[in-house]
Amino acid sequence: MIGAGVVGLATARAMARKGREVLILESEDAFGTATSSRNSEVIHAGIFYAHGSHKERLCIEGRDKLYAFCDAYGVTYKRTTKLVYATDDSELPGLKKLQTHAADSGVYMTWMSRADAQRIEPNLECAAALHSPLTGIVDSHAYMLALLGDAEANGAAIAYNSPVVGGRTDGDGVIIDAGGDAGMSLKARTVINCAGLGAQGVSRAIAGVKPGSIPPQHYAKGNYFYLSGKPPFTRLIYPLPGHASLGLHYTLDLAGQGRFGPDLEWTDKLDYRVDESREASFYEAIRKYWPELPDGALRPGYSGIRPKIQGPGESAKDFDIQMPAETGVNGFVALYGIESPGLTSSIAIADYVADRVP
Repeated sequence: MIGAGVVGLATARAMARKGREVLILESEDAFGTATSSRNSEVIHAGIFYAHGSHKERLCIEGRDKLYAFCDAYGVTYKRTTKLVYATDDSELPGLKKLQTHAADSGVYMTWMSRADAQRIEPNLECAAALHSPLTGIVDSHAYMLALLGDAEANGAAIAYNSPVVGGRTDGDGVIIDAGGDAGMSLKARTVINCAGLGAQGVSRAIAGVKPGSIPPQHYAKGNYFYLSGKPPFTRLIYPLPGHASLGLHYTLDLAGQGRFGPDLEWTDKLDYRVDESREASFYEAIRKYWPELPDGALRPGYSGIRPKIQGPGESAKDFDIQMPAETGVNGFVALYGIESPGLTSSIAIADYVADRVP
């Protein structure tokens, strides 16, 4: 297993629970240091994704499996629910379309008039909203710790500071060369690339992987700003989704701290510094649905980078989960573009892969 983000840990657990001997190679000195710990920690209901896509099916399946896992392993979460709002009358057809789309997926949301929405969220300025009862938030660190703990309880092991620097096919398996202070080579019957932002680089380092199978890599940075003062909302607040993201939304953490984000900033480098120059655009976007946002109420929070496989202006792409027939290397599985709803979908993705590997 390559990568100890949330999907890598979930997949390692799924493989170990099937009786496989599992070693997780992680390039950093801790698990979940990149995309898995730099997001909104939202458990998505599964309302936004294309019918028949991995994102739709695995999000819905993963949502239920994630809630059940949290209950079974004592991971803290909260079913906050969510409102998806229309700013004005021009967005009402889009809101209706989203409600129908979600219902066709078996995910039902309640239509709320402006008055209905303001009865439960008095500070929300909108023309109408959809209420999603299945949305929640989770302690992502505790969740990953529980995944790793269960994987280790079933015999898995993890090696930190072990970046993959090369590899090659070898008969009935794959030889992987790992770097770090104590470099090593090992042979595995199955190698699963869950390296997230580094997935394309890992695959390019494995001799024999079909070059045409490796999708483009694009970094989509999202900045978050924290709210100083009393939170204005008790549940998550989302705009209608945009072309490449779910929009600049309001979430809260399990301690009740309010935050806004992520925005969308295409970049070519892994730089997690919050771009404070984007603060003005946050005020403008937030005041469309919370006009009373005070001046000076926002402060820089954190940022994350989404591993997209489509670039600016391109249509959204599905999760790209490639088995050996697609990668071209016997025993080599690769996962690309595992962005949102990757956290929600993680256990379902893991089961999907574990049920199909040789």
